[in-house]
Amino acid sequence: MQAGTAFPLETLQQHEARAHALMDCATAGVSQRTLRALDAVSRRWLVKQGNALLPEIDAIAERLGRPGAYFLSVNYEWGCTCRVAPSPDGRSARLVRVLDWVTGGLGRYVLAAHVVGGSVGPFVALTWPGYTGVLQAMAPGRFSAALNQAPMRQHTGLFHLDWALGRARVWRLNHPTPAQLLRRVFETAADFAEAKRLLAESPICAPAIFSIAGINAHETAVIERTETDARVHEGNTTAANHWQAPGWRGLARGNDSPGRACGMHGVSTEMDTRFAWLRPPILNWNTRLVMIADARQGRLVAQGFEPQADTVLPATAPLELAV
Repeated sequence: MQAGTAFPLETLQQHEARAHALMDCATAGVSQRTLRALDAVSRRWLVKQGNALLPEIDAIAERLGRPGAYFLSVNYEWGCTCRVAPSPDGRSARLVRVLDWVTGGLGRYVLAAHVVGGSVGPFVALTWPGYTGVLQAMAPGRFSAALNQAPMRQHTGLFHLDWALGRARVWRLNHPTPAQLLRRVFETAADFAEAKRLLAESPICAPAIFSIAGINAHETAVIERTETDARVHEGNTTAANHWQAPGWRGLARGNDSPGRACGMHGVSTEMDTRFAWLRPPILNWNTRLVMIADARQGRLVAQGFEPQADTVLPATAPLELAV
């Protein structure tokens, strides 16, 4: 669908039934009372940091008319695998992206929003109705990029306590979420170099891993981030949910993060919707989306996935998009 710079609200307005179906999946088993409490905490954090997207999130929450909108807008719990590498003919750079997330419905209800009206050009985000961040997108003639969750800091060695301490750290910082930063980069960065600089230098509220591919074959990088520091890995490389930077430590996220990253090195960058390379451990129970993007050509292929019975199968028809 085509949308303007207020694409999160526009996608919700045009696909409201899809948004409610996805929220039903995302909040299944969580009481309304708990969701209201999570919303209250999330909104207070957005107010505290003076978040520029708060008016938009307020409008989305009002439109939805149900608890969960604020919490889901800042939620950051997923695993992913990416590769940035030249195209097979060596003429351009490509991003290969697999999104893993435990929430059901993300593969079934994903949509491609063609965002126009910005000062530096359009971009296509694979997103969901009412979602205010950007997790993966392609800007024709500029770059493609995606966001992976970073490892969890280990303060005590106790998973739930370390998770809580990480959340407390987020509360103390007045920085945007990594998904909000990636949206700003697509809205404001004119080219690969500027996008890479912003992703490496802009403060964020939690660690993250960004993968970016420009329009020339050599314009590829993985950017590992803490809140204020960065390690940039140039060239043909991959990213999952563990650190590559020497000396950086943390608990890897998702299923077999090292195995997924290793397997991704051999993945083809062909724009082939059969995705023949998509198999374990890259394909796993939480796989929801696959995307290959080429910003030089303005092309993108993608498909949504969902678990069915004892396997994971396509939940949408393959998407082939040329902008």
